[in-house]
Amino acid sequence: MSAPLSETLTQLRVGNQKFLIDFYQHSRHLFARWAQRKHRLSAPQAHELLQDTLLDFYDQVADGRITIMPTDLRAYLYGMAQLRLDAHVPAHQPLPAAEASRRQRLLAQFNQLGTDCQQVLTYFYFRGYHFEKMGAKMGFANATVARRQKSTCLRKLYELVRGGYEPITGPIE
Repeated sequence: MSAPLSETLTQLRVGNQKFLIDFYQHSRHLFARWAQRKHRLSAPQAHELLQDTLLDFYDQVADGRITIMPTDLRAYLYGMAQLRLDAHVPAHQPLPAAEASRRQRLLAQFNQLGTDCQQVLTYFYFRGYHFEKMGAKMGFANATVARRQKSTCLRKLYELVRGGYEPITGPIE
């Protein structure tokens, strides 16, 4: 959790949830004590509440409702959890059907990309690798090649999403 707040927000927007996972692992016991004391929740119930609150926070960052990282994230998340409890929102509320369907289509289109493109996009967007590290992992000559490959793969995925591209099975050109 030592990354600058603006970088953390950017990482969350591109799908890298490492920050939230680390936050959960470091804060769940404190959160459980707060929830037990204030709301008489058991530890497993408090952990579920924290997970759901973190997912709500992630969704708000991803769709642009949160544009500035709160300076006191812990207090902000506790407030979100309090609002969730006050509103009696059920735990692990499923995604709306339209969003679940959109995510399934996107995953199916991602799976149509070749394994190299899948790996490049996974390294960049989900693991947060910078181009130098991604280039070394993939065996590219330098960071510029990695950047171009990422751009090419992202363009192919975009074309798949828009419906104008056939499935890709060969290596990256």
